[in-house]
Amino acid sequence: MSVAGNIAAIAKGMSITFREALQPTQVENYPDGAGPLRGAVLEQRYRGAHLLQRDEDGLEKCVACFLCAAACPSNCIYIEAAENTEEVRFSSSERYAKVYNIDYNRCIFCGYCVEACPTDAITHGHGFELATLNATNLVMRKENMLVQIGALAAK
Repeated sequence: MSVAGNIAAIAKGMSITFREALQPTQVENYPDGAGPLRGAVLEQRYRGAHLLQRDEDGLEKCVACFLCAAACPSNCIYIEAAENTEEVRFSSSERYAKVYNIDYNRCIFCGYCVEACPTDAITHGHGFELATLNATNLVMRKENMLVQIGALAAK
């Protein structure tokens, strides 16, 4: 390419830059926008923070089968299983997840855990505000991820 061609290419690029610099700035109205997400618009297939679902009776769907932890490529899911008793039932199965942790420091939001779950216990929600200054706050525990019983009635 000749010197004149290089100068013409640079001039064309700079003209686009100056033209865009003079245009008014367009800003998304987040976090002060209207709606439940305060201005954020998410696609239906967005993979946000994980949720642990409940069944129609309000019991946990997770049966502690460890398939989600086995499918996770980043090894960020930790589960401890416990047995249900006749007096105290957490799930409709024989076992339940006594401890269910996801370390978002390592999670890559690939969705393999959701696909591997045979009971559809774990899903991706639309939560996206996960930023924190303390890395220990990014270990989500079962209590944080479990869908509230009141939220089932709202569906």
